[in-house]
Amino acid sequence: MALDLEQVRWVSHLARLDLSEADLAVLGKKLGAVLEYVDQLQQVNTDGVEPMAHPLPVSNVFREDVPGQSLSVDEALANAPARHGDFFAVPAVFET
Repeated sequence: MALDLEQVRWVSHLARLDLSEADLAVLGKKLGAVLEYVDQLQQVNTDGVEPMAHPLPVSNVFREDVPGQSLSVDEALANAPARHGDFFAVPAVFET
């Protein structure tokens, strides 16, 4: 499916791309090739094919979210480069 220059320019605008005229021409050919491939895929008979989220059988591998023993403040801050009371001390990021 061939795209005209205005369509390519609009797509580049939507993508917030500032492209030269030469780049727009190249992008137009590449986008056209992608759209032709999508057209080709739409011709494939998918009757009886169940939709799937992943091609491989995947199961959740996360552990149960069970509360555990927490670190004390001293243990958590033991390797801190700087400390301010019970908190990590970090450089200021706002101007005063």
